[in-house]
Amino acid sequence: MEKIAVICGTNRLDSMSYQIAKIYQGLLKNIGYESELIDLADLPADFVFSALYNNAGKNVEFNHFRDIITQVDKFVFIVPEYNGSFPGVLKTFIDGLKYPDSFKNKKCALVGLSSGVQGAGLALSHLTDIFHYCGMEVLSLKPKLSYIERHYKDGAIANELYVSLLTDQAKKLIAF
Repeated sequence: MEKIAVICGTNRLDSMSYQIAKIYQGLLKNIGYESELIDLADLPADFVFSALYNNAGKNVEFNHFRDIITQVDKFVFIVPEYNGSFPGVLKTFIDGLKYPDSFKNKKCALVGLSSGVQGAGLALSHLTDIFHYCGMEVLSLKPKLSYIERHYKDGAIANELYVSLLTDQAKKLIAF
């Protein structure tokens, strides 16, 4: 069975992205697939300086993440909208991974979320360009969950359309 990782695309503690990532992990489990949740809030605080460029491979804590990513076949990125794009920590995380081994010939699904109307559409576009450059195929169905706080209640997504889109995407990722 293929290995799947669900990645919370921010390092903000107890973020809405993390809540949606846990829900997505549950959707995958409901259709018979286990996944690993990677929360960028768990990254080493100094990885920007101790694990990138000339220091690649030297940070034992960050190497744990690098190893997980190289072993995964498919990814789900839960991507919040920050300043019209995605969080800088997500880009820095990607920059710290092994190139091109981490994403080349692999597949991913993207989910955008925002407090406003756009649902991180531009962020997903930016991230798609990066993943294509890295050699990863991106599933075309990219749910954009706008006004996410209005549609999240008691640990669940209260919008039936959002749940349907995420479930459909999860099934398509499995078949992808």
